[in-house]
Amino acid sequence: MEQVIDHRTLYRLPWNLSDNPIAWLEPTQACNLACDGCYRQNVKEHKSIDEVQADLDTFARLRNFDGVSIAGGDPLMHPQVVEIVRRVTKMGRKAIINTNGLALTHELLVELKDAGLVGITFHVDSKQGRPNWRDKTEGQMNELRQHFADMVANVGGIACAFNSTVYEDTMEQVPDIVAWGARNIDRVHTLVFITYRAAVLNGFDYFAGGEKVDMSKLVYSLDKPRRTDISSRDVAAVIKQRYPDFAPCAYLNGTEKPDSFKWLASVRVGDKQNIYGYVGPKVMEFTQAGHHLLSGRYMSYAPPSTMSMGRSLLAASAFVDPSLRTAAVRYLKQVARKPTTLLSPLHVQSVVIIQPIDVLEDGRQNMCDGCPDMTIHDGKLAWSCRLEELKHFGCFVNCAPKRAEPRRQKDARLPLA
Repeated sequence: MEQVIDHRTLYRLPWNLSDNPIAWLEPTQACNLACDGCYRQNVKEHKSIDEVQADLDTFARLRNFDGVSIAGGDPLMHPQVVEIVRRVTKMGRKAIINTNGLALTHELLVELKDAGLVGITFHVDSKQGRPNWRDKTEGQMNELRQHFADMVANVGGIACAFNSTVYEDTMEQVPDIVAWGARNIDRVHTLVFITYRAAVLNGFDYFAGGEKVDMSKLVYSLDKPRRTDISSRDVAAVIKQRYPDFAPCAYLNGTEKPDSFKWLASVRVGDKQNIYGYVGPKVMEFTQAGHHLLSGRYMSYAPPSTMSMGRSLLAASAFVDPSLRTAAVRYLKQVARKPTTLLSPLHVQSVVIIQPIDVLEDGRQNMCDGCPDMTIHDGKLAWSCRLEELKHFGCFVNCAPKRAEPRRQKDARLPLA
């Protein structure tokens, strides 16, 4: 059941095509896993460092951004990934690695940090076909998440995030990840849930440049029954079953539906024992607008030191934010019951739900309006989740509902005698 959320009560994140917290850099298509919900064809092919620099220069020319998500493929397979991080840092932007973690070692992580790495996002879910992790539940995958979170915490000073793709048969397990994140709120700064999507072959025809094309050659096509319409509201409702106080505060809407939640963000405050409450829309607005006012950029990947200032957040915002006022009261009651609570810092953790492309009944494609995950193709910004269309067909495809075959009318003429 979808959670009822009125988009008009939330803060609409002000990100747009030219002014956005993130630039999405893809230096390689190579990957050491074959994830079920992947959008990229696995090709053992890397961009040269000059090509990577050209992409960074294009981003700098077309987009105002705070950080660079270095993705792929898996960027750790690029032989010059440390140099790529160094170049992002040199241009005055935050370098963030997006990886499945399979190729990560302590030594490589230290080297990346020395090159300027600010954040790392691990994609971990139960449908990646990982060696020794097949047929595990999302709750069981928390053991692997813990391994990566501890590795990052041991190095220190790096923002740590986790992505998971949500499928119909794993959606009810999402709260197990959210609960794990709460227990690790001191070292896990962001949780992201991405609802599964695919280009459904049954029901739609696809066209590129006016010509009908065969979408079955793309890695994200689907020719068998499978649910591809899980919404952000669906995932929020499942989380709310475990955490009744769960409250989103900000969103990105769709290009075709203003009340669709393409990115649905919540921010919670707590310690390793308790979640005390959630940030409200006004505080999120103040944070994003204030950061842009002072730095000229919308914020991405706050450092761990900032994410451990939950007590300061409560003190500064409780008077203007009813949600944080409730959180402050709960925290003070806990301190009264257990004064040693004051010895532990309060932390801030983001929980984000992403709902990728929706193909509406009439064939319109509802994309993320102001999407952060825009990459570079042929010197232009392009949606990273649909990049394979550009590579195969030279343009993004359009959809149209399949027409029913006209029924042949029986010949009403009488046979000749």
